Formats: sequence, C-alpha cells, structure tokens
Amino acid sequence: MIRYTSCPVCKSEAIVPKLKAIDHTVSKEEFSIWHCNNCTARFTQDVPAQDDIGGYYASADYISHSDTKEGIINSLYHLVRKRTLASKRKLVMSETGINKGAILDIGCGTGAFLSTMKNAGWTITGLEPDAAARVKAVELYGINPLEPGKLFELVPASYNAITMWHVLEHVHQLHEYVRQIETLLTGKGKLFIAVPNYTSSDADVYGENWAGYDVPRHLYHFSPQSMEELLKTYNLKLIACKPMWFDSFYVSMLSEKYKNGKGNIFKAVINGFLSNLKAFGNTKKCSSVIYVIGK
Repeated sequence: MIRYTSCPVCKSEAIVPKLKAIDHTVSKEEFSIWHCNNCTARFTQDVPAQDDIGGYYASADYISHSDTKEGIINSLYHLVRKRTLASKRKLVMSETGINKGAILDIGCGTGAFLSTMKNAGWTITGLEPDAAARVKAVELYGINPLEPGKLFELVPASYNAITMWHVLEHVHQLHEYVRQIETLLTGKGKLFIAVPNYTSSDADVYGENWAGYDVPRHLYHFSPQSMEELLKTYNLKLIACKPMWFDSFYVSMLSEKYKNGKGNIFKAVINGFLSNLKAFGNTKKCSSVIYVIGK
C-alpha cells in the first residue's frame, strides 16, 4: 500500500482529503481521494503497490483488457470505437504533420489502435502490462506488445508519436515514465495523453459516483492545470487540448449505474450532452481531454 505524504504530481505537501469513492468494478472497497492545493491534482490515497494491484483489474468488465461486448454499455462502446479509432489516427497525422512514421502506444490493450496505425502505414510498437491482453492482441491483430518495463530499453529519439489513451492515470512510476517518454520523442515528435478530467461538468454532477475516478486503478485524477505542471517539469509543452466527446456519455452511463445500482440511459445521455455543451467553447472542461504535447 502506498501512503502519500506529498502530491505525487508536484511534490507539494499542501494536500487534503477531498472525497471517498467505491471501487464498483471489482472489490467494492472504499478509497479516499485527496486534493493538492498547489497544482490541483487529485490522487487516490492508500493505493495498492504496483505488485499488488493486478487483482483490481481482474474483471470481464475491464474493456481495454477483455474487449468484451457484453452489456449495453460495452456494446455502445464498440459501436462507436471504429469512429474514435479513425479520429485518433487523423489527430496523430494532423499534429505530427506526417502520414507515415514510427509510433509507440503505451498501454495498448488488445491492440485496436495500433492495428489502425499499422494499416495506415506506420511502424508500430506497443507496451501492455496485462498478459491476457497481450495474447489477445496477437490473436486479433497479429500484434505482439512488449511488457511495460521495455519502455526504458527503447532507442532515444526514435518515435514521431507516442500515445497514452487513458493510461497515464494508471502508471505507478509517473515521473519516470514522463521523463523517459521525453527522451524517446524525435525533435518534432508529439505526445498524446488522454485522461479523465475531474473539472468537467459530469464529474460535478456525479461526485463520488463519477466513473472517471475508477479507484484504485486510477492513481491520479488530473485537472488541466496539474497536467501542465507535470509537463513543465520535463520541459514538455502543451500545444493543444482536444475533446473526447463520447466519453461524457460513456462515463455518465457508468456513473448512473454506480449511483443507482442500475443504468438510466436517458438520464446519462442528458448529463453527457449537457457536459459537452458546457465544454463546447472550452475543451479543458471536457469529460476527458486529449493533451497534445511537444518538446
């Protein structure tokens, strides 16, 4: 178990308990979420250590590992995935300014995004901690992801794009990862980090039941300000914040289930729509944000 005495993002000791959330996916345990008054990051307190957290991912509902289509929420996820994969591909090409290059996807799951990039002519590398997901990636796409420790053995300045789609919030070695990623980017390479945003409207609506907290798997809960603070530490620059419009609906559906013990799709759609509406003129208020980052 890890007990933080300072903020894991900025190292400030100005940290206070903020709320308590339940692990609805696996253990049903309650965890405390703390807030940093300096950088505004939030983090899950008393989280399992890296060697002990594996059991908290042992659920068929954990979609990035299992690729399950069971249940209406997961079915809807798969329904829009083809479109979101295409939009991610277009974003990478647009922001890097190249149609083909080398890409590293950290936390690649079962390999759907890497397959999309491979089909577009990119040279791909994937890292994935879950052994079952690595096997699934081979079966589904012929992609053989590396274990995450290999990150520190990769050749510096060799990737035009590095992506972390809802991954950074899971990484115990937060600073070590960001430091290493900076060295792996080419001079004009771009880093894409997608994370939930607790400053969004849907996070306010659902509070401790907001699915974006996903304790204890989500070790950190970023605000745009705290993300910028982290990036500055390693001389990385925030170029743009891009919206993930579908996430507000997906997260609201899960949050309704957590709040009431059953799903209320109509209410979730309304709350997801309202969250997106409030974020329309300010993407830093989206339910999930893609941070586009350069050197």
